[in-house]
This record gives sequence, structure tokens and C-alpha cells, in this order.
Amino acid sequence: MSHEQSKVPPENVLFLHGLWMNGLETWWLRHRVESHGFTTQALSYPTMHATAGEVVALLADQIAALEPPVHLVGHSLGGLMLLKLFELLPEQPPGRVVLLGSPVAGSHAARSVASWAIGPSLLGRIALEEIVERGPRRWTLPRELGIIAGSTSAGMGRLVSQLPEPNDGTVAVEETHIEGMADHLVLPVTHTGMLVSAGVAEHVARFLTTGRF
Repeated sequence: MSHEQSKVPPENVLFLHGLWMNGLETWWLRHRVESHGFTTQALSYPTMHATAGEVVALLADQIAALEPPVHLVGHSLGGLMLLKLFELLPEQPPGRVVLLGSPVAGSHAARSVASWAIGPSLLGRIALEEIVERGPRRWTLPRELGIIAGSTSAGMGRLVSQLPEPNDGTVAVEETHIEGMADHLVLPVTHTGMLVSAGVAEHVARFLTTGRF
């Protein structure tokens, strides 16, 4: 067998964006993760108008089109959609999962916004169901789940709610913990700043490779 024939193709990583975003924001993070030998893609979904079931169906279809293993990285609400995927369709191809600033234990900021008269329309159906109204979560699957939280407090969340310290300006560190996760890391980044952080990208790639940060 020739050297070219024996080369192992790069492992796939699928990125899922957060609320009010469209996936373009993940470009820098994806670029940096690719420098560690991965192939990346981003899935765009309508955060305001889709249902969680519709997003899960889109995710499952895109994962099925990729060669396993398929690693998954979700920012904020995108991380919650990854958890929803495994809740509804747990039999997925092998791969590791990383959540970035995802309020897996609920969100003070989102609950504050939801209490406004126009709050529900600002958040959209998915955020209401998966952040505001959702109860406690647990991770029970054998694949490794890693979570990165930010501790630089600058963001819109501070304007609408008294966030517990430390926080990333939108999500508190304590809101990113879930029972059953393999590893948890706090870095000095803001909620959106983690998408352009070289340090975050380094730790994401390390977790996808080893299962630990």
C-alpha cells in the first residue's frame, strides 16, 4: 500500500452557533482548530423561529453525511442543541463533545429577559424551552463531554441581570456545570470573545484529541 493510500483522513468537527448568530462567527475558532489537523464545518440554523426538534433533525442529517468520528462543538445555545440531539437521538457516530459558554444549568440573564413583556419574542421558542423553562440536566452517555466557561465579565447579560460571579458577561460559570461531564475549564474570556480566543481553540483541539483539557 502506498503512503498516500495509507494516510488517515482528518477527523471531522461540526460547530453549532448560539442565539442571534448564524455560524459565520465560528470562523476563527474553526480555522485554529483546523491547524491541529481537523476538518471543520459549521451548521447554521434559525435560532428565533425553529423548534428544537427541527434543529436536531438538521444536526442529525449533517452528522450522518460526515465520515466518523464526528466531534461536536457548540457555543452557548448551540451547546444546548447538542445536548438535545443526544437526548432525542443518542445513537450517533463516535466523537467527543465540547460546549462553550453554554448555560446547561439555566441562565439568570435569560430568565430576566423572559420576564419582560417582549422578552419571549426576543429570546425565541428554543431559548425559552431549553434555557428558561428547562429543568436540571445530566450527562449519562459514555462519550466524553467537556465544557469551557469564561470569567471575563463584559457583555449584555450584565445589563439585564445581576449575574453570579464569576461570569463571562452573559453566562455565569456556575451555570455551565452539568453532572457527568468529563472535564470543565474556566478561561479569562467573554461570552463572545471565546469564539476568537487562541487559548480556547487550543483547549478545544486538546479535548477533541485526548478527552481532557
